[in-house]
Amino acid sequence: MIEVGAICVKTYGREKGRRCVVVDTIDKNFVLVTGPPELTGVKRRRANIKHLEPTGEKIDVKKGSSDQEVTQILQRKGQPQPARKKSRQTKSKIEKGHADD
Repeated sequence: MIEVGAICVKTYGREKGRRCVVVDTIDKNFVLVTGPPELTGVKRRRANIKHLEPTGEKIDVKKGSSDQEVTQILQRKGQPQPARKKSRQTKSKIEKGHADD
């Protein structure tokens, strides 16, 4: 079972490869995770524990903590902020000089 406060990496889905924090346990198969979105891009949502890989790191958060509380704790701990994804621009728009569209 993954504990509240565990830092994990998502291994499946659109947020694959991104780090998240477990903020609540729903049942034996699901947990509530958050990135928070402004730090890692992971939205607050239910996640199957089979789709999470624990990193072994843990932060001290209360069960059900808000995204703002998690952000403050991560910033105090000094967690590195990951780089943002580049915007989606098609190769043809960049080649034609219409990257502003």
